[in-house]
Amino acid sequence: MRGEEDRPANAADSAYRAIRTDILDGRLAADVRLTEVTLADRLGLSRTPVREAVKRLLIEGFLTRAPGEGLRVTGLNAGEVQQIFHIRMMLESYGARRAAELATPADCAELHRLAAVMSARTPPRERADFDIISEANSAFHRTIMQAAQSPRLAAMLSLAVNLGLVLRTYQMYSEHDMIRQSRHHHDIAEAISAHDPDWAEAAMRNHVLAAAAVAQRQGQGQGQE
Repeated sequence: MRGEEDRPANAADSAYRAIRTDILDGRLAADVRLTEVTLADRLGLSRTPVREAVKRLLIEGFLTRAPGEGLRVTGLNAGEVQQIFHIRMMLESYGARRAAELATPADCAELHRLAAVMSARTPPRERADFDIISEANSAFHRTIMQAAQSPRLAAMLSLAVNLGLVLRTYQMYSEHDMIRQSRHHHDIAEAISAHDPDWAEAAMRNHVLAAAAVAQRQGQGQGQE
């Protein structure tokens, strides 16, 4: 019975990961129109797990749904990208500052653990490394928001941050970029553990600004307007 109950959730998770990977790898290009039927056929699944996957991808910003236009892979121009990073910088820097003031020993230990997980896979050599780094990165930033003890801030950040953009930016990183971002995670964890709000705020600010520079550089390389 248990296995039967888990099957739909597993299928939905598989659909989510498959569609997300196709978007990140460029097999589903920005602004391409999609339907749940075509996605289900593409994956060889029924529409039910695909529908659940689509809901998650809409929330995370990978897909967009507009009246009369159906589903599309989200496309962002350079101005929108920089605006997203600017908002993220303000909110996450403030979150890191609060975390430095309020983090528990358990929070600090988890931040150091996640930073170590990312370092161990940096630079990534295969898809599995990239997936582990991405998941640890999401958990790292989520842990900071939890340590900040501000549900309002966490809610604002969830609305402002486009996870699809964050992961696509990771895809753009050179080996040097990945190593630098890994060091940033250790710096942030150290600053929060030292309960130094100014250091934590500055470390997070530098971390987000570095990611924004990579996204801007890539956008210029592709001739985005």
